[in-house]
Amino acid sequence: MFQDDGSSSVTSSPLQMFPMMSLSPGLGSPYQWLKELKSEERGLYLIHLLLTCANHVATGSLENANMALDQISHLATPDGDTMQRIASYFTEALADRVLKTWPGLYKALHSTRISVVSEEVLVRKMFFEFFPFLKVAFVITNQAIIEAMEGEKMVHIIDLNASEPAQWRALLQDLSARPEGPPHLRITGVHQQKEILDQMAHILSEDAEKLDIPFQFNPIVSKLENLDVEKLRVKTGEALAISSVLQLHALLATDEEMRKKSPMVPKSSNGHHLQRVLQMNQGTLGELLEKDLVNGYSPSSDSASSSPLSSNASAKLDSFLNALWSLSPKIMVVAEQDANHNGANLMERLSESLYFYAALFDCLESTLPRTSVERLKVEKMLFGEEIKNIIACEGVERKERHEKLEKWIQRFDLAGFGNVALSYYAMLQAKRLLQNRSCDGYKIKEENGCIVICWQDRALFSVSAWRCRR
Repeated sequence: MFQDDGSSSVTSSPLQMFPMMSLSPGLGSPYQWLKELKSEERGLYLIHLLLTCANHVATGSLENANMALDQISHLATPDGDTMQRIASYFTEALADRVLKTWPGLYKALHSTRISVVSEEVLVRKMFFEFFPFLKVAFVITNQAIIEAMEGEKMVHIIDLNASEPAQWRALLQDLSARPEGPPHLRITGVHQQKEILDQMAHILSEDAEKLDIPFQFNPIVSKLENLDVEKLRVKTGEALAISSVLQLHALLATDEEMRKKSPMVPKSSNGHHLQRVLQMNQGTLGELLEKDLVNGYSPSSDSASSSPLSSNASAKLDSFLNALWSLSPKIMVVAEQDANHNGANLMERLSESLYFYAALFDCLESTLPRTSVERLKVEKMLFGEEIKNIIACEGVERKERHEKLEKWIQRFDLAGFGNVALSYYAMLQAKRLLQNRSCDGYKIKEENGCIVICWQDRALFSVSAWRCRR
């Protein structure tokens, strides 16, 4: 099956035997043969089972879905290798989707669930520390703002997710070093938790006072979807900048979708996906999911055209972008996940998100030991919850509607924004930041004047800059 050098051949792939194996347990110990699989075989079979299970869930074949979930449970574990860990969270998401077909049961099982805000805040800080993505986005955003605000005496920045003061503390330092002196700076922070805004106001006000920068912080306690743009209080004479980090995709959900049932996937669709898995000719998760060697399959290129822009599907976002355009920002910098997780059907979203989150889990594999409690928290409380939202939710409940950079370019263009090419110096700063990390798997590339942050060759996050086009 596997050759001496660890590679595998198409004709001898262990997956070719899997479809012949019954999902029903045989005599003796249930699924005993699963425990005898090698690591590479186990990873391949987990992908096979996840796709099979997803198809059963999508087509309403719940008995078969239950058997597949049972089999996965013998292979997946949240403290195992990368494929075992990620399979645990996709399995939980598929099970959650099944439970939602019985609303009473689902509500009863979740009725006593407690959401600890302090834990959620802590996990997001861990994401900031363990990964370079937000740091790179902040560096690029600040540089774009510095360049756009050259010579301006009154600067107003609107932060649509004011949760991390580190970004603006760095900007205050940069502004204090301007040859013409610092401007009068006003930051409007939007966040749904007052405590977060109060903490940010305190930290930034202290820094501004030490640097002798005229400063004002305007807190707005609100979810982004409920934000009243009038409360942003943009004044005449101010040069306006807007920063949005991993926020706008949540506005792609609409009330109209809530009244629609999730489209069922034809059974033949699963055969198409399974055929791709059966033809995998590499043995490790990194090779399988980072290099896209699945019969030449690249999820984003395959499915990017399958869900074209629709004015109905993005009415809330269109309205919000129009409102921002009316404020006439001098610069707007947007960071988003560079992935296609907003497909119409379950199979498409599962295939796309499996690639994306496998890369993120691999990032952690290279950074933290498998026994790390912090790693487990980030995987479960952040990535696990995002996976669950992508797989188990529909309608306005489904907030994690990540889309590729090319779609965001189309959306901003239709809303009246023109692209501002990010400078060479911004790119240089981002590359230096990555070079200072001990791990060399992170890469930066330029795409249509925007910057894309990658793990190996897989694009994960994008940063783009925009100005009003009159």
